[in-house]
Amino acid sequence: MTLEQLASTRKRARRLGDLLRPIWRLLQKPWLCCLLLIAAGSMAHVPALQGPFLWDDTYLALTNPFIKSPLLIFESFRHYLFLDSYSLHYRPVQNISYMPDYFLWGDNPFGFHLSNVFWHVAAGTMLFLLLRRLLAELPRTQLCSNRSQFIALLIALLWVVHPVHSAAVDYVSGRADSLAFFFAAAAWLTFLCARRSSSACRRTFIYAISFLLGLLALCSRETGILWLILFLVWQLFVNPQMNRRAKLIIVAGCLTLTLAYIGLRHLPSPRSQVLSAAGWPAATRAVLMLRALGDYGRLMVFPSNLHMERTVFNPAALRDSSMWESNSGVEYLSIAGLGFLAILIFGLLRKETGRELRILGAVWFLVAYVPVSNLINLNATVAEHWLYLPSVGFLIFLAGCALALPQRLDRWVLPLVGAFIIGLSVRSYDRSSDWANSERFFRQTLAAGGSSGRAATNLALVYSRRGEYARAEELLRHVLQISPDDPIARNNLADALRHLGRNAEAENILIATSKAREQIAKDYPRTWVIAANLARLRHAQKNDSAACVILDKARRQDPDVWELVSYEGELLRENKGPGAAQQLVEDFARRNWWHYGAALALGRIYAEKGQVTEAIEALTRASRLDLHEVEALNLLAQIRLRQHRFQDAYLAQRRATDRQPDAPRQYVLLSDILQKIGRPGEAHDALAQVKRLQDAARENGSLIN
Repeated sequence: MTLEQLASTRKRARRLGDLLRPIWRLLQKPWLCCLLLIAAGSMAHVPALQGPFLWDDTYLALTNPFIKSPLLIFESFRHYLFLDSYSLHYRPVQNISYMPDYFLWGDNPFGFHLSNVFWHVAAGTMLFLLLRRLLAELPRTQLCSNRSQFIALLIALLWVVHPVHSAAVDYVSGRADSLAFFFAAAAWLTFLCARRSSSACRRTFIYAISFLLGLLALCSRETGILWLILFLVWQLFVNPQMNRRAKLIIVAGCLTLTLAYIGLRHLPSPRSQVLSAAGWPAATRAVLMLRALGDYGRLMVFPSNLHMERTVFNPAALRDSSMWESNSGVEYLSIAGLGFLAILIFGLLRKETGRELRILGAVWFLVAYVPVSNLINLNATVAEHWLYLPSVGFLIFLAGCALALPQRLDRWVLPLVGAFIIGLSVRSYDRSSDWANSERFFRQTLAAGGSSGRAATNLALVYSRRGEYARAEELLRHVLQISPDDPIARNNLADALRHLGRNAEAENILIATSKAREQIAKDYPRTWVIAANLARLRHAQKNDSAACVILDKARRQDPDVWELVSYEGELLRENKGPGAAQQLVEDFARRNWWHYGAALALGRIYAEKGQVTEAIEALTRASRLDLHEVEALNLLAQIRLRQHRFQDAYLAQRRATDRQPDAPRQYVLLSDILQKIGRPGEAHDALAQVKRLQDAARENGSLIN
């Protein structure tokens, strides 16, 4: 290179430095870094905002009784996340987080998706604020506060836009990961703030807030305990300012927090869990651990094949050694896992700059990875959302590796990281689009390798809802070739056959499945659906006595399934009068005071029997258990009208119109009440509102009732 070329190169470098200097100064402002994280994380998940409820969302965000009223906040702590499941997920905070969504948006999935994005970017912001403090305090790294903040920003940016987190953000039911992450990081940050406080009273108060945030993290998702382990490792082995007495106090505080959480977990009624993978040999678990590690490492670097229902092997096949050869196609993942471990060890042994950062990242990753590594029995071998916490350690380790690069490569690091962030954002945006349409989501899941019966069954259900019953039948028969005992697939197949006019075939499927219900129930929850549909078939055949026998038998096996109680009670009421159904509904409502449907049904029965006082009490309770339902309020208004208590009727119906301001029928009843209390002008206005709503509905192509 000539002197002129060298001078020109240096001049261009100085010019570039002059351009980047203002950006560097801006990135030294924490609030601006937080805004950047919020913007990047939000834009990456925009497509999913228009998506429907998928999979477990149907229960958690639609039919979940514990999200319908703030009166049920404390009741949420007395139940597992899923009422009708073998799952032992104890996540009351996740249920509570859906309450404001339901209050503001009702059944509109947009609001739920919006909250998911909010919790994710809030977790990313907490990660940045936490890392900038931890990296600055990390011994022997020689990182100034500005440099540690910049590294923390890059790690948080990579984390918040990474598409591997799609299942935790774009899936409404995946919110537990973000909640646990947010509250745990906030608890750690609050602890650091308390440590710096000069006032003893203020410090104690902030410590109490940190304790509460930690408990919220544990009650959001079980991974909260991993945050507790990471916190203890930092305080006991890394923090140079911590004396022995302080460490003992911290250990005692963490133990108290754990005991408080264990105490809360004992509030729900005991539930048995099916352990289908019990008895795996150690060699099997070790191989699956390496395969999972290889899969996760590949997804972090090159997230090209993202889908739900991931697996690195069919666990049941491992019980037979003859099945190994047929699954050798995934053995490259074991090699990748060994390579990943080798890189970790090599990075830890090298003494170049950034070693402390690499140690922190490796410890963080391993602490968060081991519980999901297949060494412990879980309901899957791998899952993308399980990387939500371990991925932080992976990125910290990469940052430590970048610090060890030769100086001559420094100028390439930032452009490469920037390009990687942009690439991940684009991939995340594309992956988020998969969640915007239910058919696309399930088809993509199956095409990408998520060949579970659950995905195929849900796709068949999409076809059935569109009236494409022949396509649904074909898909469901394929599912049953793989899992012959799957009760949900059998149920949906029977429904498809019934719509295709093959009633006898549908009935035979339901009868055969119902007879094997006790055996199937050991592996599948919700087998009561088969009994309910068989009872509906008998009802359609005008054989209500047989339907009641089927429902009664199923209800004795699953006494707290409202769908069974409700249907049997309705059949009894139609055939023998409300008195025949009263005891059945009363027993359920007494055991489940929080259930809106039970309180409403009980109020209706009391009203039909002329027990007005009891009806009003039951309906008033029902109206408080669901902030958007109006049936209880409509019945209350009608009862008050018959009592000539017009003002009470008006107040009840006014609440109903406030809850459903776009429903014409609410204003029809309101107009009738206003006429009776001598307010004809307002009654006329109410009828005019009915006409306006009906005209608007016609313009939109549908008539709202």
